[in-house]
Amino acid sequence: MFESLTLNMNGIWNSISSYMVELSHNPFKLLTLILDLIIVFYLIYKFIVYAKRSRAWQLLKGIVLVLIVVALSEILNLKILNVILTIFMPYGVIALIVIFQPELRRMLEQLGTNKITRIFGLDKDIEAKTKENIYKVIIAVQELAKTKTGGLIVFERDIQIADVIENGVQIDAEVSPQLIVNLFTPNTPLHDGAVIISKNKIAAAACILPLANDKDIAKELGTRHRAGLGISKESDAIAIIISEETGKISIAKDGTLIADLKEETLRNILIKNIVTKRFGDTNAKKPKRNNKLKTKENQKTNS
Repeated sequence: MFESLTLNMNGIWNSISSYMVELSHNPFKLLTLILDLIIVFYLIYKFIVYAKRSRAWQLLKGIVLVLIVVALSEILNLKILNVILTIFMPYGVIALIVIFQPELRRMLEQLGTNKITRIFGLDKDIEAKTKENIYKVIIAVQELAKTKTGGLIVFERDIQIADVIENGVQIDAEVSPQLIVNLFTPNTPLHDGAVIISKNKIAAAACILPLANDKDIAKELGTRHRAGLGISKESDAIAIIISEETGKISIAKDGTLIADLKEETLRNILIKNIVTKRFGDTNAKKPKRNNKLKTKENQKTNS
């Protein structure tokens, strides 16, 4: 067993030595090697960062453990264990693709998003409009929470959710607190389902969202929370959920549910994830502007 280990280590060392000699004769290969390593390490880093934010992280640690066991079984000459693991590994790869299909699709969609507005300098107007709409949505959310009216509002981000918008009732209206509150008023035709905000407009209402698995969410939380969590797993959208039982506000983003949020925390999360991440705004928090807007909108509501 130890002789086999020594032979394997000698073989690895000989390969490294021969490669180093080859590099010394051809310096250009050293540059390509450095570039190759930089790209590989960057991809590994990005993959680890993404995996940590999803349910893939725990399984990834299990995969690493299996690979270590396979390597050790080869080095220590554990033939039966090595054969069993080697036979099942190809099927494991297929199983992983099936299990993590939503995460893989989401990762590829994020790579394919195109922020072309930055090239033509259109960011500033869109940024101001996006902030204004966030403040308006927060006013509506606070009103719904105060009256314990259930609601589900989804902000579309880089990954388009056109299929979800199409299954609802098309609205295509400017964002306003009054309209959002009216859409969720009980016993009205559009109160059931989600309101989708896309491209700084209320795109649709009464939209049906994909539901998260029961194991992903606490039993005491209802269908709205499962739907909000589901759309945040399927895309990079952010969902705001208002509970009709308690009036508490929750946010679902990146497959994670953040419950019982106050107004300031809600505003900070939305600004950070919708404005700052897209436009790189350093002055994301502007409470004074929010207060003015809120006062203005409340005056309109009271009148």
